[in-house]
Amino acid sequence: MRRRVELVDCDVHAQATEAMLAQYLSAPARRLLERYGRRTPRVTEWYPRARNAGMRLDAWPGKPGHIWGSDPELMRAQLLDEFGIDYAVLEVLSGQDCYDHPDFAAEWNQAINQWQLEEWLSFDPRLRGTIAVAHEYPALAVAEIERHAGDERFVAVLLPASAAEQLGSPKYWPIYEAAAAHGRPVAFHTGGYVDHRGAGYPSYYLEYHVGNGIVMQSQLASLVAGGTFDAVPGLRVVLTECGVAWAAALQWSLDAAWELMRDDHPRLERRPSEYVREHVWFTTQPIEEPDDPKQLVWAIEQAGIGERLLFATDYPHWDFDSPKQALPRAMNASLRRAILCENALALYGLAPERAVA
Repeated sequence: MRRRVELVDCDVHAQATEAMLAQYLSAPARRLLERYGRRTPRVTEWYPRARNAGMRLDAWPGKPGHIWGSDPELMRAQLLDEFGIDYAVLEVLSGQDCYDHPDFAAEWNQAINQWQLEEWLSFDPRLRGTIAVAHEYPALAVAEIERHAGDERFVAVLLPASAAEQLGSPKYWPIYEAAAAHGRPVAFHTGGYVDHRGAGYPSYYLEYHVGNGIVMQSQLASLVAGGTFDAVPGLRVVLTECGVAWAAALQWSLDAAWELMRDDHPRLERRPSEYVREHVWFTTQPIEEPDDPKQLVWAIEQAGIGERLLFATDYPHWDFDSPKQALPRAMNASLRRAILCENALALYGLAPERAVA
């Protein structure tokens, strides 16, 4: 029996412990990990920290050696089955903090992807993966993309929202070129190396939490101003876990400034907003919630991203968005369905119907 797809979750977090990934490392890499550890901490250990790593209390499995996001059976019960999700896109953040030396970075991301394959993508046919790459070493990242490009269960390439350089830097273009060549979007997810927000490091978790959208705005401006979308015309990017209401204002600002400074950007052949509306997708979580829900609908319309907005729960974070409550009632049925499934089906090439028992 087959039924029409109704719900696609575009940001679900699986997370492996070091012990889980170590089994996929070579003996030298395991010794290095045991003796020296990682160069940077897991993203949930950065200051300022949230209690319980920022995760739902009930998402911590009662199994020895497990942490949040490490148990596919718990995820299936709490997410896929409870809400009737047809497809869920996994984003394993273990590789976002990988600033180790090249050999270890390559193995670490290979281990993440193999763990996804064996423990998750083979566990439930509703799951889809994203290819973790050693983003600071583009040649190694390209090799990892090519290693998994033949597996349609990997629907995107995953990069952090902050790196050693701005994401519009030509340093990262080989990664974008490889992703585009193999028909994969690049999903930029909140997190990564730099928690400095321009005005300094955040002192409170509130600053950190809402500041993620500010970082992503800067990176989107970098991608546009740097000519990335002209250099890689097939590139599609997904800005994940960073809000959406700012998208219109940023486009307005970029367009207005570009009109006055076009001679500084000879590689930009079109208005910045045209690149955004052609190449960029957004996820809903954490979606802004104004007092008047209609204002959010207006913001989406003003930004022109009704066909570029993907639903996401952000499971298992504490601010998880239930599909039953996340979108305002003021949203019409056509836009609601586009966000809940149609936009993701088109972007990721997912079948509009799936087999059910």
